Amino acid sequence: MIFRQLFDLETSTYTYLLGCERTRRACLIDSVASELATYVDLLNKLNLNLIFTFETHVHADHITAAGLLRQTLGSKSVVHRDAGAKCADLLVTDQVLLQVGDLDIEVRHTPGHTNGCVSYVLSDRVFTGDSLLIGGCGRTDFQQGDAGQLYDSITRQLFTLPADTLVYPGHDYNGNTVSTIKQEITKNPRIGNARKREDFIAIMQELKIAYPRFIDQALPANQCCGLAADSL
Repeated sequence: MIFRQLFDLETSTYTYLLGCERTRRACLIDSVASELATYVDLLNKLNLNLIFTFETHVHADHITAAGLLRQTLGSKSVVHRDAGAKCADLLVTDQVLLQVGDLDIEVRHTPGHTNGCVSYVLSDRVFTGDSLLIGGCGRTDFQQGDAGQLYDSITRQLFTLPADTLVYPGHDYNGNTVSTIKQEITKNPRIGNARKREDFIAIMQELKIAYPRFIDQALPANQCCGLAADSL
């Protein structure tokens, strides 16, 4: 497998490029519109054909490049059916299996941060978006957030993966790049160490997090795959 972890400094967003060595087919997870030229250049250098752009959810902190990549490279946008992005080419549900060449990617519905959150699972790693972060998790105080639902998603859909599964989050603000399911089960200060559901809900209710800087631009744009509604 060809793998690259890319980072948008302005929004602290991780984008992931996955490619099949045999077929040269590829996908991008959680692309950022301002990084379009970087993606195109990297795909060309690696001789990869972009088939899909996967979203872990409709983002409030950055604008996706899915629509621009569809226009530029002909890739198809993939979003959960509850995400509120009817512009997508493929609306997926829990346990759908996606294929990128020889790569099998399982969709796991992990709502709680938003209704349409998903994680993408491969044999040795999981891309968790904003549901599970390294030493944290996504906020639950807006955009259909539900702390109890997020607890259930993490403990039932993610913490049940093999302990050595690599965890690649949608963001990190402290320089971390990767974790493992075992590390998050044992050390995550919000939900690890057998944290009880009611205690997790109380922790999330007490968080005081600033309003996302780009939410007023990002949400409506991402409901249109990163494009203006009249351009679809």
